[in-house]
Amino acid sequence: MTTATKTSAKARNRRMARMSADSGGDNEQTGTKKPAAGIAKAAAKPSETPKKPAKIDLVLSMLCRAEGATLDQMVEATGWLPHTTRAALTGLKKKGHVISSEKMDGVRTYHVAVSSNA
Repeated sequence: MTTATKTSAKARNRRMARMSADSGGDNEQTGTKKPAAGIAKAAAKPSETPKKPAKIDLVLSMLCRAEGATLDQMVEATGWLPHTTRAALTGLKKKGHVISSEKMDGVRTYHVAVSSNA
């Protein structure tokens, strides 16, 4: 065997390895694809616990209370930073909730109108 033949065989082997890696797991003999590892596990395991409510739902329920909620209360309940909590309030406004605030004794309290359109 000559050196040129060896180089060509190496190059061909590298190309073949790349092609099989890029093919996405196709099984060329049967024409079927291998299932993705994460999909098989997710399909086999049914949801054992009910889904937790989203933090934004928690904020909305706090705002619906008669006394409303302060920024500090919402930060403590969600674990968000204050600027993230304010951004969530803006998101609720964009979804159609009517959010009002009032400042009493130096503390701002936020409320949501019960008859909001969301």
